[in-house]
Amino acid sequence: MDLLQLQGKEKFLAILHRYMEIHGTVYYEAQRPPEVPAFVKNHGLLPQQELQQLLRKAKLFIGFGFPYEGPAPLEAIANGCIFLQPKFKPSHSSLNHEFFRGKPTSRQVSSQHPYADQYIGHPHVITVDFNNSQEFETAILDIMKTKVEPYLPYEFTCEGMLERVHAYIQNQDFCAPEVPFPSANASRSWPGSPPKPFVLLPNSSALAWAPNISTPSSWPPLKSLKLLTSLEGQSCVEACQRAGLICEPAFYRFINIKEVFSGLKCEGVETEMNHIFPAFSVDHRECGLQKDPLLFSCAGAKHDYHRLCPCRDYRKGQVALCKDC
Repeated sequence: MDLLQLQGKEKFLAILHRYMEIHGTVYYEAQRPPEVPAFVKNHGLLPQQELQQLLRKAKLFIGFGFPYEGPAPLEAIANGCIFLQPKFKPSHSSLNHEFFRGKPTSRQVSSQHPYADQYIGHPHVITVDFNNSQEFETAILDIMKTKVEPYLPYEFTCEGMLERVHAYIQNQDFCAPEVPFPSANASRSWPGSPPKPFVLLPNSSALAWAPNISTPSSWPPLKSLKLLTSLEGQSCVEACQRAGLICEPAFYRFINIKEVFSGLKCEGVETEMNHIFPAFSVDHRECGLQKDPLLFSCAGAKHDYHRLCPCRDYRKGQVALCKDC
């Protein structure tokens, strides 16, 4: 635990202290750091084995917002702790947070550990607004009444890791050049009027690759593609998550075609180097395709624009693989 993480957290530690005995692992050289309240039993820097033993005795592992997506919460959950973490309102990004400022990313981080929040979730992971002391205390009271067993997502086991490696090796070919898409005469075989390679899924607003046309070689397989339109100003990460899916960057090249705007009243289709493209603006009737494939991004978002999002399903506990991968 970093001393900077404790600054300004005395109020929440005091609430926690009403219900639980608090232990910390704040490193110090000679004397107790003044930032650590007297009621915190500080163990200093612990060897890994002793830290694991401490986690097995603990009920709650609390995060104070940093580091982002570190391994410690996963270790704590695997040892039977509940992980309580802060919700970021607004989400942290290069626009509002020093850690991301200047970094080449438009990602928005909604909590300290988004993976734990989305793919593990309740009861092992509780995410609350730490600026709301009542919400924080309510979460502590609920945790006191909750009993959980140690939990390790399958993808973090040795078997899960080997399954991913096997899938990557068997299905990806880095020796053969990638076939350009679309080919010069591809649209001639696409159905519909005007022609396009996508069909509307039943009882859904998502599009899928049409089953009656040839499927280009792809991994993940193109049949797992679900094409969604984001809300205005929303990223593809968020748009796919709302549908219970995950954004798949490998599919961007298959949707970065002018036919994807079929049905929209575009005043022409521009091709630009812009991290939010392919996307369109209803108000300005602007439709844009991505010029540089290196700029395909699930994270980008821009006011007035709806993004076209290549989503796919995933296996529970093995997010990297789709259900048919």
